[in-house]
Amino acid sequence: MSEHDTPRDDALTWAWGSNAPEKSVLNIGFMALSDSASVIVAATQGFAEKHGLSIRLHRQSSWAGLRDRLLSGELDAAHSLYGLIYGVQLGLGVGTATDMAVLMGLNQNGQSINLSHSLQAAGVTSGEALRQYVHQHEARLTFAQTFPTGTHAMWLYYWLASQGIHPLRDVDSVVVPPPQMVEHLKAERIDGFCVGEPWTAKAVDEQLGCTLTTIQAIWPDHPEKVLGCTRAFAEQHPNTARALIMAVLEAARFIDDSEENKRSTAQLLSGSDYVDAPLSAITPRFLGQYQDGLGHAWLDEHPLRFHAGGLVNQPYLSDGMWFMTQFRRWGLLRSDPDYLGVARQVQQLALYREAATALGIAVPGEMRSSILQDGSCWDGSDPAAYARSFRLHALADGPAVAL
Repeated sequence: MSEHDTPRDDALTWAWGSNAPEKSVLNIGFMALSDSASVIVAATQGFAEKHGLSIRLHRQSSWAGLRDRLLSGELDAAHSLYGLIYGVQLGLGVGTATDMAVLMGLNQNGQSINLSHSLQAAGVTSGEALRQYVHQHEARLTFAQTFPTGTHAMWLYYWLASQGIHPLRDVDSVVVPPPQMVEHLKAERIDGFCVGEPWTAKAVDEQLGCTLTTIQAIWPDHPEKVLGCTRAFAEQHPNTARALIMAVLEAARFIDDSEENKRSTAQLLSGSDYVDAPLSAITPRFLGQYQDGLGHAWLDEHPLRFHAGGLVNQPYLSDGMWFMTQFRRWGLLRSDPDYLGVARQVQQLALYREAATALGIAVPGEMRSSILQDGSCWDGSDPAAYARSFRLHALADGPAVAL
């Protein structure tokens, strides 16, 4: 009998009296982004095997493709956009809604908004300059984000609106997969984009424009990628899901433990099987070292982080609820959902708590409070009012906005 077949006699209740994974070989999807690091490290550096799992990594070419493979069962779980999981849960952009699950948060911070070289050359190097340019020129600018309900669409819309630019009326928005952003910018098909690293750093390195803002400047320690799956998978394979959380948690803790570990992880990510980008584009911002292409360099106070003693990984109810408030704000939802009820269905708090507790990792509260760049406070206490609190919006009580 293996250690995984031995019944547990402790505070945790394991399915069927055993902690053995119901499914030991998993197909896990990821996108070529720096914030896929903990999933890749868990799969390749022995953390998965420690918990009775073998992870087969599958790099995806687009978030839409990743979503479709999650729903078909081709992928068991994935490095995923928060907003993708909630979009599917609410039936946005898919034929029918599917119950989804967020097993844990994978990272915070590490995304940016970049502008093109032509805008930079025209002196558009601040939010105010961009607002003036947009409202004084007849030609509409085109900004790229990575998925209609994804985090980058919501960050882009939020920031543009905070600068007095209506993201759905004053500019055009298109979907471009993360690894293709730099080529689209180079070909002048877009005027700017919001995406995760290392693609914003690569654009600066290639002198294709500037980083106008990081997303952590908008919301320090903002939620970003999650470990997501269908709720059916989590319910049918609870031991597997718990073991997967534990493997990724340990990988996240390893990455954040030292600069040496971060550098070795960046080296791993740069490989052709994973992010497939120059180490020079990955490592600096992976370590929080930024250059914006405008002559400014800084060590970010809120760098890309994967663990922070568990503060990153708790699937906070308030994080999931925030994305739904933005879906409502921008007309993707024509009425208010049951914000807290939906979040309690999606966020797998019990599974996460069991996994973290077994590893001796502290579990913070289910809600957290944040002050965003525009001075607004988000704590999840009144999501419907929050969604209505913004001067610029596309609140719709009729048909929802088409994706």
